[in-house]
Amino acid sequence: MNKLYIGNVSEEASAEDLETIFEQWKIPHSGPFLVKTGYAFVDCPDEKIAMKAIDILSGKVDLHGKLLEVEHSVPKRQRSCKLQIRNIPPHMQWEVLDGMLAQYGTVENCEQVNTDTDTAVVNVRYGAKDQARQAMEKLNGFLMENFALKVSYIPDEMATADAPPLGGGRRGFVPRGPPRSGSPGMGARPKLQSEVPLRILVPTQFVGAIIGKEGATIRNITKQTHSKIDIHRKENAGAAEKPITVHSTPEGCSNACRTIMEIMQKEALDTKFTEEIPLKILAHNNFVGRLIGKEGRNLKKIEVDTETKITISPLQDLTLYNPERTITVKGSIEACSRAEEEVMKKVRESYENDVAAMNLQSNLIPGLNLNALGLFPGGAPGMGPSMGHNVPPPGAQGGYSFGSSSFGGEGPFWASVLSGSSQPVSGQGQPESETVHLFIPALAVGAIIGKQGQHIKQLSRYAGASIKVAPPEGMDTKQRMVIIAGPPEAQFKAQGRIFGKLKEENFFGPKEEVKLEAHIKVPSFAAGRVIGKGGKTVNELQNLTSAEVVVPRDQTPDENDQVIVKITGHFYASQLAQRKIQEILSQVRRQQQPKPSPRGEGPPLPRPSRK
Repeated sequence: MNKLYIGNVSEEASAEDLETIFEQWKIPHSGPFLVKTGYAFVDCPDEKIAMKAIDILSGKVDLHGKLLEVEHSVPKRQRSCKLQIRNIPPHMQWEVLDGMLAQYGTVENCEQVNTDTDTAVVNVRYGAKDQARQAMEKLNGFLMENFALKVSYIPDEMATADAPPLGGGRRGFVPRGPPRSGSPGMGARPKLQSEVPLRILVPTQFVGAIIGKEGATIRNITKQTHSKIDIHRKENAGAAEKPITVHSTPEGCSNACRTIMEIMQKEALDTKFTEEIPLKILAHNNFVGRLIGKEGRNLKKIEVDTETKITISPLQDLTLYNPERTITVKGSIEACSRAEEEVMKKVRESYENDVAAMNLQSNLIPGLNLNALGLFPGGAPGMGPSMGHNVPPPGAQGGYSFGSSSFGGEGPFWASVLSGSSQPVSGQGQPESETVHLFIPALAVGAIIGKQGQHIKQLSRYAGASIKVAPPEGMDTKQRMVIIAGPPEAQFKAQGRIFGKLKEENFFGPKEEVKLEAHIKVPSFAAGRVIGKGGKTVNELQNLTSAEVVVPRDQTPDENDQVIVKITGHFYASQLAQRKIQEILSQVRRQQQPKPSPRGEGPPLPRPSRK
């Protein structure tokens, strides 16, 4: 797949023009350009460079007034059943893609291709030529979530030979749902969204052996396990351990992990290193609670099933920029490898559950800047960035971002610790601050404040909000008020962590949903707008958000002429209700503003009197 077809070429274009474009975009080619009327051909050194040329040039580069179309050159005799589909939205689920591809016939095989692009690429094999042709015609240029799909044929060497399908697969075999790892003709299918990477810590003295002479060993591991491996050698200079990040399918991650453990064991024997070398897995703190399970049952089961001893670093080791816990696994390489599979299976399940819940909620809460929440940093949609994309601040151990539940609590906590404070949308100025009074069980105050106030200080810095616990109103008070001041994104972060912390610390039962009461103050003249005529607006709010919204009657406005609106519900319900009420208040404020004169000028000057 190294030969390229260049279409939509102007009659004025020459081989020199095309050569200049390739040089301009730093795309090497291994042969001369063969220019015909309206099209051209050229060879690239390898498939990766050919893919780069397609991604950079096709539909994007103009030559003599025409946008070039670049794709793989496939002889007609080899235009059979195999297609490559590029520019797929990175967060698209397999189920959606399956349904789309199945419209045009029997899909015998569909696998993701690793590329350097942010969007996804898959190779598809249909059961018949006419099915592939129809998919090609219908899907090429098809717009999905503002991404125009690019479809091209893949040379099918088997098209000229009457050979059975690859891997001995049955003709007409249609996979339903995620295939088993042993499905005919197919490996385990990766998801289109970025997989949760495997992060491990290795002793610094073994890093050289893992890399190998001139990088030969690490390249071999990468090739054999179909993975991308980042060794963060420059991180934490002088540290006894270095993190390694493995991006691949779950099976690829596990194979790479096993190989790295075998290399370390061999190096230890060669260097007469006598200390035990445990497997150390790094996992985001947000997933660890679910990995451990109630009363440690999940972790105990993994230990028993894999014959390993597993310990997890304490919460006290976490910092604002290091949200990862270290999971230390001791046992034989075989046992540690099995344990890694089970541990990461739990972590990935937690991540997928969080993303699913997040996708259900993401369109429901207006008025939030998701970029400011740090949910999907630039360059890595659907997942946090790899170490290469988003370098943490000095002193950070590094890591990746997740939309996950805070402190292992319920529902996804959308922001990553690495994304720091809330940032206003460019060009919109600083977002307006809001004040929310959140009521928590009086017994939970210690957990929220933390030892010597460490937790509440860290939470305040993280969320970019002012957070204070009000003094108790009496000796026997059962609830305490937490005063949170900050813009919408800061409110979301701070309240989300508080909800999660209460769940983690067992102030609510394992099957009990965390529901808290929140108060926001509104101008007394706007209270009627929140209630609506005959209570219509407040009833609609409750139906839409699943939160209980009450504007108590006969309130006496405070010194600022404000009254209280009470909101009670689980985290998402409360957030949605808060945003909807703030939306109403914004409308009221806009209507209160004086209308500018037509030309934007001040009041007209008085005319001079005539004498």
